[in-house]
Amino acid sequence: MEYISDFTIHRLSKYLRTLSYMEENGIKTVSSLMLGQHNGVTAAQVRKDLSCFGAFGRRGLGYNVSDLKKNVNRIMGLNRTWKVAICGVGNIGRALLDYDQFRTQGFQIMIAFDNDPAKIGKTIHGVAIRSEVNLERDVRDENIDIAVIAVPVSAAQLIVDRLIVGGVKGILNFAPINIQVPKNIFIRNENMAIEIEALSFALTNPNLVHNS
Repeated sequence: MEYISDFTIHRLSKYLRTLSYMEENGIKTVSSLMLGQHNGVTAAQVRKDLSCFGAFGRRGLGYNVSDLKKNVNRIMGLNRTWKVAICGVGNIGRALLDYDQFRTQGFQIMIAFDNDPAKIGKTIHGVAIRSEVNLERDVRDENIDIAVIAVPVSAAQLIVDRLIVGGVKGILNFAPINIQVPKNIFIRNENMAIEIEALSFALTNPNLVHNS
């Protein structure tokens, strides 16, 4: 089996946003050249990315925007609802609960966990904040697909271990630590400190960085 690179997956997400914008603005068809120009890549790269998943569009006529959007949604698994749990309702966790676009993209936040007695029992945007005491049972009962880790570094690995016991297969980790998981668990790490340090490097060494 040929694996799809992270770069291709990220470009598909960008294509999807472009297609959504075009659809909202009444654009019916788009060429690979136009889609590439909107996303800083070549037409050949667009065609190569899409060809990993089948044949779309017609040579010389381009792609039907709505049809291609539906197909990319399907490829990305965004044509279904994913049940999400937030672990840690600090600044990041609260911001994620406030982020309405999650819901419109099919990511339904079902529950949130925290160990602060002042937060437990409260409801934010219809999401109840629960104690972490019964975390394994709660994520299993709610059939949680994806969990977001927004807890302190010292608690992150233990929380992930407990989520895996509860049957969670996808982890989005905001804690600045390298989380260890079994091979059948998918984890993505979002480290804002690393990203802003990369910007610092780029601004300090503009001639050494390709601005994509």
